Amino acid sequence: MATKRILVIDDEPDVRAIVQGCLEDIAGWDVITAGSGQEGLVKVVTDKPDAIVLDVMMPGMDGLAFLKELRNQPEGQSIPTVLLTAKVRLDEPEILSKLGIEGVVSKPFDPFMLTEQIAAYLGWDIEE
Repeated sequence: MATKRILVIDDEPDVRAIVQGCLEDIAGWDVITAGSGQEGLVKVVTDKPDAIVLDVMMPGMDGLAFLKELRNQPEGQSIPTVLLTAKVRLDEPEILSKLGIEGVVSKPFDPFMLTEQIAAYLGWDIEE
């Protein structure tokens, strides 16, 4: 089975590093990172991720603006996305579904549970 590739988009380098470490070390997934929504849009085209973990609150293009732009591109219409957020309450299922959001992980998150949460939202197995 091919290794899953996941794109992590967050403007905070420390958060990107922690999420990347968790997903690579615990799940065995291939992790690509981006520090902004604009960089993330480029990496969707060049790296073709199987899923995206997306920060909501970012300067410039925030997570929801990124998602709207992503869904307008042929290569981004069906990529499942998990939001990583500290501030925004997204508890309206129809909005989540419309934007292709599989789930929401609240910041601060437990690094030991993060991989399991993301795997559960995406329906992926964690490689042993």
